Amino acid sequence: MPPIELTYYSDVLCVWAHAAQSRVDEVLRNFSDQVTVSYRFCSVFGDTSHKIGKGWSDRGGYQGFNEHLREVAAQFDGLSIHPNLWLDVRPASSASAHLVLKAVGQFNPDAVPPLLLRFRNAFFVEGRDISRWAVQQDLLRESGLAPEPVRAQIDDGFAFAALEADQRDMAVLKVQGSPTILLNNGRQTLYGNVGYRIIEANIRELLHSPAAGSASWC
Repeated sequence: MPPIELTYYSDVLCVWAHAAQSRVDEVLRNFSDQVTVSYRFCSVFGDTSHKIGKGWSDRGGYQGFNEHLREVAAQFDGLSIHPNLWLDVRPASSASAHLVLKAVGQFNPDAVPPLLLRFRNAFFVEGRDISRWAVQQDLLRESGLAPEPVRAQIDDGFAFAALEADQRDMAVLKVQGSPTILLNNGRQTLYGNVGYRIIEANIRELLHSPAAGSASWC
């Protein structure tokens, strides 16, 4: 049977997606020939001044959100969080990073997963503002990618169209937020802080019973 496609929606600035990355990596290690991952993006931190500056105004604002991140990180072994996130380091939006990733996907899809990981580590571990084009160019070069073809995809509008397709499909598939894993053409949805064993169980069910999630006649 053909490989099962796992669609992974996330926001590059989402700490829960940062934590979930190890589970996606574990899936690929354990089911390397049986599962493929399609990386898609949703806008949770599209306007961070609204989400954090206003959304957390009664919970300590940026300081409160920084404390929240550190509390989340403490729940996971080995999950690093830079101490200055959202204090000195405040990306305006995740959208520009998503746009760069979609631009790379237009001409080098295999480069997207490691570049996504590089972007996440640059923000969460190194405390770099990945919303800035200057930082994005540095990260592209560090990953062995030239910025010029990426910029061309953005200037020509193709990266915008690809990112819009993610948003359109997100609405159709009723994706609630980041991170979300979809299996079986969207019939199985795993949203939020879902443990690896749950993800594995859903994959094994599809592998052992390919018709289990087929559309009903009802």
